Amino acid sequence: MKKIILTGGGTAGHVTPCIALIPKLIEEGFEIEYIGSFGGIERKMIEDLNIKYYPVSTGKFRRYLSAANIADGFKVIKGVADSFFALKKAKPDIIFSKGGFVGVPVVIAGKMLGIKSVIHESDASVGLANKISIPFASKVCLSFPETLKYVSEAKAVLTGTPIRKTLFSGNRREGLELCGFDGSKSVMLVMGGSLGSAKINAAVKEALPKLTKCFHVAHICGRGNIDENIKNENYRQFEFVTGELAHLFAAADIVVSRAGANAISEIAALKKPCLLIPLSKAASRGDQILNAESFEKRGFAKILYEEDLTDSTLLTEAINVNANSREYIAKLRGNSLSDGVDEVMRVIKGCAG
Repeated sequence: MKKIILTGGGTAGHVTPCIALIPKLIEEGFEIEYIGSFGGIERKMIEDLNIKYYPVSTGKFRRYLSAANIADGFKVIKGVADSFFALKKAKPDIIFSKGGFVGVPVVIAGKMLGIKSVIHESDASVGLANKISIPFASKVCLSFPETLKYVSEAKAVLTGTPIRKTLFSGNRREGLELCGFDGSKSVMLVMGGSLGSAKINAAVKEALPKLTKCFHVAHICGRGNIDENIKNENYRQFEFVTGELAHLFAAADIVVSRAGANAISEIAALKKPCLLIPLSKAASRGDQILNAESFEKRGFAKILYEEDLTDSTLLTEAINVNANSREYIAKLRGNSLSDGVDEVMRVIKGCAG
């Protein structure tokens, strides 16, 4: 039996693709263990699956000058040592890193021990953690064709993003019942990430009287963002969802979302027309903008830039996406990278020997 170490953390987006791979890894006979940070979101997500978990020290390098980089540099060095001993104990045949700064020391320690690593980059541009990890990796799996220019031809493999199979098991009727909708209108699902988006939330609430004349609106607004003052039978708020997400996706006719790579890959795999509102460059490194522009270029989505977001533009663009939903769905059905589980598994098995 082959053994694999999975790693990645810091956000749910660095964990869910690993979780998506687990059923296929088990089916292929792999023993699975995980290396993550001490207090990151990944620890509970993985331990809930009864997978052995090794916590290691981790730090974060910033793209700007900061004294914190010095302290975090020492944390990364300690993380390499922690990972070295965890890998010596686990004795894996292969490492799969989804990225985030917890993956950096694991991949470096793996190289020191002669263990091959496969890393995955979800975004159209390569994140800093993966930029550091790439020289130590054997293969780099990519979700966007645009990313091929950033990685050497010898290492790059266009695979798509692994998607959780549970998302494909949603039931439209259950989704409508969950929201209390009767199905008489198109359903708009609004997602702003695990913490919600203050700007998207504000625009939705401002546009709500007009939006709900056209749509039933299911709004995942983030922890602590429920507005108890809103009374509208065509609008349903959720702080966050877990198992219910598949049913909400099944009920949705269009999706309004940020443009995080894993989220939009899941939307695309489910063939949902979407209006993407990427984080601005002022609030990020611009990765969501590049992700959204790639999707729009391929006909998968429409972009509404955050700088242009108002209640009026949100309403106009949502109506436009819904009116052209057949065209978007046709393009999405032609997407050969809609679920990367099988392709990523092919790369893992090739490196594991």
